[in-house]
Amino acid sequence: MMAPNSVFAQAPQQPISRPNIVFIFADDHAYQAISAYGSVINKTPNIDRLASGGMLFENCFVTNSICGPSRAVILTGKYSHINGFYRNGLKFDGSQQTFPKLLQIAGYQTAIIGKWHLGSDPTGFDYWDILVGQGPYYNPPMINNGERVKRTGYTTNIITDLALDWLKSGRDESKPFMLMFQHKAPHRSWQPSPEHFNMYDDVTIPEPPSLFDDYATRGSAARTQDMTIANTLTNYDLKFQPPRNLTDEQLQRWHAAYDPKNEAFEKAQLTGRDLVRWKYQRYLKDYLRCVASLDDNIGRVLDYLDESGLASNTIVIYSSDQGFYLGEHGWFDKRWIYEPSLRTPLIVRWPGVTKPGSRNHAIVSNLDFAETFLDIASIDAPNAMQGKSLKPVLAGDTPADWRTSFYYHYYEFPAVHSVRRHYGVRDQRYKLIHFYNIDEWEFYDLEDDPMEMNNAFDNPKHAQTIGRLMQELQRLRKLYDVPVDTRPVARTKK
Repeated sequence: MMAPNSVFAQAPQQPISRPNIVFIFADDHAYQAISAYGSVINKTPNIDRLASGGMLFENCFVTNSICGPSRAVILTGKYSHINGFYRNGLKFDGSQQTFPKLLQIAGYQTAIIGKWHLGSDPTGFDYWDILVGQGPYYNPPMINNGERVKRTGYTTNIITDLALDWLKSGRDESKPFMLMFQHKAPHRSWQPSPEHFNMYDDVTIPEPPSLFDDYATRGSAARTQDMTIANTLTNYDLKFQPPRNLTDEQLQRWHAAYDPKNEAFEKAQLTGRDLVRWKYQRYLKDYLRCVASLDDNIGRVLDYLDESGLASNTIVIYSSDQGFYLGEHGWFDKRWIYEPSLRTPLIVRWPGVTKPGSRNHAIVSNLDFAETFLDIASIDAPNAMQGKSLKPVLAGDTPADWRTSFYYHYYEFPAVHSVRRHYGVRDQRYKLIHFYNIDEWEFYDLEDDPMEMNNAFDNPKHAQTIGRLMQELQRLRKLYDVPVDTRPVARTKK
């Protein structure tokens, strides 16, 4: 699965009137936790502000629902098996062609600030200031253009500070720019800022209907995972242990907020479903507190774009590396082709192009982002890229030949959370999944069964539809040149 190197001729520089691009990227931000997407558990006024001024995509799907691979897909416009980064823990091949390199050639100034999580150093960026690996929520070590530095404070605030510093004084004002401004939040283990420690203290978060799913109507993959709120969350996740690198002042504030002795006593009295409900509240409140900091900081950047006069010629994109489970099926995390992890938020504000407050239902993907950024900058995308430019869609003119189905592939097994390798196809109504190492199939009618509770693969009334999707699945695997995954199912002992 080596990623091929590509060399393209330099494109002529274009006029400076081309729009700037600010790409705001979260980690594990579920669309269910954005009020513009209809959240019933929190409010996100600044992300909503972006949606009210632009276009919200209802069906943005990721090709591989896991952190590093999603980022590699965005950079390259290629599926994981082509760009070579198909699971976390690998090193991204930075010598291959990426959209930031092509923007540089065309005269854009490029920067990435925040979470990188691809193992190798960034390439194609004039400026980079990234977290080391996953990065902590407090006092993060970072790498500034190759030099390791230690910063003190809350990571979401620090990343925003650095992005604003670059926008204000770090860039060449004679050039259009592309800033990838990428947060750690709200990734596990959901450590809020001190300003949000007590948010939701007096609130009971609504539970999803499938919180106590027993997986009886699904296959063995759903029953053998390790990502349940009931059994997988640790004491560190549940805040019985403080973060490891806090300053004395931060530690004091943490203890004042969480008071672990009292919480541990309360938890010790609970059993069964009551204990799961307690863990759900504990987990989700911290997750939503992290989202609140994220939203606040997005507001800071939007305010600066308005105040500086940059907003009128700057496209702002908000997305996340994938969706996330907020208790659906009793889970947290991502990885599956099921809807909560397949769907990711995508909101784009392009003044004068996107209709304010508009919503789009076409099937789009993180596979399309690279081509879109290039098209926005009037650069032809290399033929090797596998997505489609969203530029006409953003203008309200979805092409007649736009995709009507989508291919997904998850590779990371055996690994943390024990989600089986699988691939599948989804169209506007149906989904077909193959857990190929155990040769189990699942089929869902998303109109009749939107929560994907009942595998209908063996229901004869769907035989014709399943046959059609089988053919479509093979067509897409051929189209995207997907090889057969021949890796062994389990590690062998040495």
